[in-house]
Amino acid sequence: MNKFDDGPIRAEANASVEKFLQSSEFAFEAIDDHLFVAEMPGEQKLKTNVSLLLGQHSLSINAFVMRAPEENTNEVHRWLLEHNRKLFGVSYALDHLGDIYVTGRLPLAAVSNESLDQIFGSIHVACDDNFNVLVAMGFAESIKREWAWRVSRGEPLANLRAFTDLIGADA
Repeated sequence: MNKFDDGPIRAEANASVEKFLQSSEFAFEAIDDHLFVAEMPGEQKLKTNVSLLLGQHSLSINAFVMRAPEENTNEVHRWLLEHNRKLFGVSYALDHLGDIYVTGRLPLAAVSNESLDQIFGSIHVACDDNFNVLVAMGFAESIKREWAWRVSRGEPLANLRAFTDLIGADA
């Protein structure tokens, strides 16, 4: 027997999630009857894994943004809080290690193709559109060291090109 009663609202929400994911460009896996993990492609962040868990009363959404910043932690956290008000249906959150996530929750009755499309749009903005800004704030010194190391060894710089303003180098 299932942990939860699979009533009609939960079954309909589950079907909506599965239908949305099937019609999207996202690779996804159904881990069990009520847990899906989707891989959302990006431009600044190559991919974002998004978990969707259908609970007894709500859909829980979680996406990893980046690990805890190495520097400027207060500035990064302030930036996250200021940008939470701009997101629809999700918000930035920290785990016990300081790693940054995007989380959200929808009542099962509100789960639809339209609401999922809006949520995934917000996740894209939070995780992909804002990724380089967050990385530059939280890891500037590491980026500078990595750039110098790669230049000294003749290694490719392609994935660091977005941060040339930190280094003072020409792209």
